[in-house]
Amino acid sequence: MSAILFSIGTFFSTCIGGLFALKFRDRLHFILSFTAGVLLGVVSFEILPEIFRLAHERSLDATWSMVALVFGFLLFHSLEKFVLIHHVHEADYAAHHHPRIGILSAFSLAGHSYMDGVGIGLGFQVSESVGILVAIAVISHDFCDGLNTVSLMLVNRNTTRRSIAMLLLDSIAPVLGAISTLFFQVPPFLLMLYLGFFAGFLLYIGASDILPEAHSQNRSSITVRLIGLTCLGASLTFMASRFA
Repeated sequence: MSAILFSIGTFFSTCIGGLFALKFRDRLHFILSFTAGVLLGVVSFEILPEIFRLAHERSLDATWSMVALVFGFLLFHSLEKFVLIHHVHEADYAAHHHPRIGILSAFSLAGHSYMDGVGIGLGFQVSESVGILVAIAVISHDFCDGLNTVSLMLVNRNTTRRSIAMLLLDSIAPVLGAISTLFFQVPPFLLMLYLGFFAGFLLYIGASDILPEAHSQNRSSITVRLIGLTCLGASLTFMASRFA
């Protein structure tokens, strides 16, 4: 029951992040620059260390998680280029938008949020103190999950109504994840594969979608600020991971 109560906090944290992105959509390139740094930080300071921690504790081979990372990166790249008919020239990247890309990205982030809830639930299965620490960490970064979900929807020309719908899905996903842990346990090896796959997805959308869009206006006067926001996003994620 404690896991479910704490997971409700992630619902509000995610909603607040998404509403922030909606309110300041006219400054979306600044938000996207910050978001790219957050995604890089999540991969580098949260997901990869968690993979290697699980591998060390369970005496598992982390190589397969790295294979899953590459597979996730290439799979999303392939979906974007072939299944979603997303053919463009790099020189035309400013016009590089498709609503289905945003929806697919948001669904993937909702899947990650679901696993956040699973993480909270499994943490409480270990002990009350571990569960609380995991919940605090998840709540703190779910603000950025909401921010990322709405940003990805808006940058790919989705409507406000669709963006809010995907934000609600992303917000409720951790609660559903926490509830699900009442009925099953995730083997460590499969969790490592999932984390690797999701890391590949985050790296792809950060490098291939978010950063190019953030700099698409090609205004040298704000380039330094955009790069600074990316560094700030990564730095704050690092500090949050150390604190947690």
